[in-house]
Amino acid sequence: MIIAALVLTALAALLHVFIFWLESFAWTTRARAVFGTTEADALATREMAFNQGFYNLFLAIVAGLGVILTVVGATVVGATLIFAGAGSMAAAALVLLVSSPDKAGAALKQGVLPLLAVIALAIGILI
Repeated sequence: MIIAALVLTALAALLHVFIFWLESFAWTTRARAVFGTTEADALATREMAFNQGFYNLFLAIVAGLGVILTVVGATVVGATLIFAGAGSMAAAALVLLVSSPDKAGAALKQGVLPLLAVIALAIGILI
């Protein structure tokens, strides 16, 4: 189960790196189609999206570092970082779902992998 958690966490981290790129570097171009924003909205929210993109990158780094540390044998520290990084990803997706139900698809896309990772890691540690 721990291997499944590591794979799910790595996939969630990669997804959040992609979200970082969209929000921080492609917000007024490629991301407009992904997020369904107008040019005016994208320009008006560019600074907010840039900051939010880095938030996603930092979550990806924490989760990815957790995977690496777990693989090299620092299981307690690695698992702690996975719970913090992937757990925060899942929690942020839940906030999006609750605060903007019309964005349920986006919330599920960003939240299912980290939620499954946290569940798998918890089961793997308990067994």
